[in-house]
Amino acid sequence: MSEPRRLDAHAGVARTLARALRLECPRCGGDRLFAGWFAMHERCRTCGLVYEREQGYFVGAIYVNYAITTVACLGTAIALDVLVGVSLAVQLAVALPLAVLVPIVFFRYSRSLWLAIDYLVTRKDASAERRRRRQ
Repeated sequence: MSEPRRLDAHAGVARTLARALRLECPRCGGDRLFAGWFAMHERCRTCGLVYEREQGYFVGAIYVNYAITTVACLGTAIALDVLVGVSLAVQLAVALPLAVLVPIVFFRYSRSLWLAIDYLVTRKDASAERRRRRQ
C-alpha cells in the first residue's frame, strides 16, 4: 500500500455527508466504500482510513437503517390514509413490502452515513484532545 496522502482535515459536515451519499470515503472522498452490493473494502486505498474498526462497529448503522425504514413505511401508510383515504388493508399491502425492501436498498447508505457521522464526531474529539494536550 502506498503512503497515505495528506488529509483534508477541515472538510465540513456538508462535504462529509455528501461523500457518504456518494458512498465514498468520508475523510478524503478518494475511494469507494463498497467492493460489491454488501461487501465493504477494509480500508480506503487513498488515505488509509479503516472502515470497520472493531466487530459490531456498524450496529449504529442498523439504527440509521431502522429509522429510515420506519419513516418510509409509516410515512407512506399515513400519507395514503390522509391524502387518498385508502383502507387499512391497502395501507398494509403497500407498507409491508416497503418494510422488506427499504432496509435492503438502504443498507449501503446507512453504513456510509454511520461511518461519516462517526468520522465527524471522532475528528472533533481528536481535535479537542490535541488542544487540551497543548495547554
